This record gives sequence, C-alpha cells and structure tokens, in this order.
Amino acid sequence: MTLTRYAPSYRRIEQALRERIARLQPGDPLPSDTELCREFGVSRMTARNAMQRLADEGLVVRRPGRGSFVAEPPAHRRADRLMTFSREMERRGRVPSSRILAREIRPSTPEEATRLGLRQGEPVVLLRRLRLADGEPIAIETAVLDRRCAPAVMGADLEHGSLHAALAAAGFLLRRGISTIGAEAATHEDARLLETRRGDPLLVERRVILDSHGRRIEATESRYPADRYALDVRFDVELPAPADADAAGND
Repeated sequence: MTLTRYAPSYRRIEQALRERIARLQPGDPLPSDTELCREFGVSRMTARNAMQRLADEGLVVRRPGRGSFVAEPPAHRRADRLMTFSREMERRGRVPSSRILAREIRPSTPEEATRLGLRQGEPVVLLRRLRLADGEPIAIETAVLDRRCAPAVMGADLEHGSLHAALAAAGFLLRRGISTIGAEAATHEDARLLETRRGDPLLVERRVILDSHGRRIEATESRYPADRYALDVRFDVELPAPADADAAGND
C-alpha cells in the first residue's frame, strides 16, 4: 500500500511496520516506541498509537517490560476488524488473486443509493470480483463505490492488487464501517463461480465503509462458502440485571 503525503504520521508508521511484519516470523521482535520515535521523528504517543493499532488487529503482541513481537497469524479474520482479502490470505500463507467479473460506472439502484446516502440514479462505480486463494474460489465480492472513486478503481490492477490500497493511494482513507453477517443458500451463479453446489450454505457479509470525513465510500457484499471461510468473534458477557439475578436465585 502506498499512502499519500497527507496521511497521518501514525498511518505511515503503521504501514511501514506492516511491510516489515510480512517479512518476519511469529515471535520476532519489533522496534520499541523509543526506536520508532527516533526513526520517524514523531512523539512517543504517535509511535505507541501506531503499534497499538497493529496489536488491536492481532498482528502484534505487546509484552510489558519485554517489548513488541510479531504475533501468530489467526485462523480467521476478527469480526470487529476489516482486513483486506489480499492481506488476510497472505497472513495465512496463501497467494491471493482475483478475477474481475464486472467493472463499470452506472446509475445507482434504489438499494445502492440508500446504502451510500445518494439520490437514486446518481452514478456509482461497480466492481464485482471472484476472490481466490491459491487458485481456489473463496468469495464473490460485489463493491459499489461513490463515483469520486472512479479514477482509482477504473485504472487499478484489481486482479492482483488491493482495492483499498488503490483507494488509499488516491487519498481515500477508510476509517470505520458497519457490517451485517448472515447465511444464505447458494444460487445457481454462486455455485458455478464458487465451484460448489446450488443450495449449499454461504456466509454473507454486507458492509458499508466510511472515510475519515464520515462519507460513505463503499457498500460491499461478500459471499463465502461456509466450509472455506469463518469469522472470529470476541465479546463481553453482559451481567444480569438485578431483577434477573433475583429470579435466578429463586429457581
């Protein structure tokens, strides 16, 4: 990923560390906050923020009094953290690629306009790809993007490269999103593209991603065969309300 000169300092540090981590092994040490301050000419808080973001993503393990180390790659993506498909597959030791099924600029449908906060019929960029790992189909991904993304999306190599890397290089810094995950049966087209059977279970993720200005940039649907993809979920257990605890004690 190439970040623009307008990217915050912590993002530049974060990306530099990502590139190093890709060449290292689990357990290898990473620079301390002090070393990052010297290397990048930033404050300790900025260096700590960059490293903590990678720790939150599961790429780094921080051990008090010992330092930061490359983490073991997780089996699955965390549900509360969006990672690009390319990076996710690379972390699993697999070679990612894509087959472009459609790439065009066209009027938005009512549903697309609602998800992106547009007026119906406003132009959007459609990118539909079959995502593969070591040549095996993993997902059918349909992304609808704000028309301002057109130059970045239409001109990028998105069979071997990352959509989010292309957007970042064009100055679109994606920050947060909302995702809904459900299950559906494979359609005839799903079965053909994913090399599975019609009616087989699919994990379907629909998300909307916003940039650093709070603008809706991307609305995407990803359809995964249930036997080839999963999400890890971390959660807190909600304490029972006092009335519930009293009722449980009377059982």
